[in-house]
Amino acid sequence: METNLTGWTEQEQAVGLTALNRAQARTIERLIADLHRQVIELTSADQIWQLHDFLSIQRHGIEGRFEFRQESILFVFASLVKEGFLNLDELQGLDSEKLAKIMAMSRF
Repeated sequence: METNLTGWTEQEQAVGLTALNRAQARTIERLIADLHRQVIELTSADQIWQLHDFLSIQRHGIEGRFEFRQESILFVFASLVKEGFLNLDELQGLDSEKLAKIMAMSRF
């Protein structure tokens, strides 16, 4: 995981990494809750294999999404805010320009 972003202070990187870790934990919590519901409804081998495929897709998405990369981190934060996995308050400590971009992108 990259932790030395150009144009980001050490404090901003710490705030961002903490927020990203919190959002990842929330994403996993929601996935676990979804899995509990799906497992209860399993009645066939086909549904088991569908669950396997679902988990593979989720793993790929989560592993790719929660990387602290320069080129995509503001977009990631915006999508996490939009989806309710992160609050803008948890990003306090980023400079106002970064927060404004995240806020604007989270509206779309």
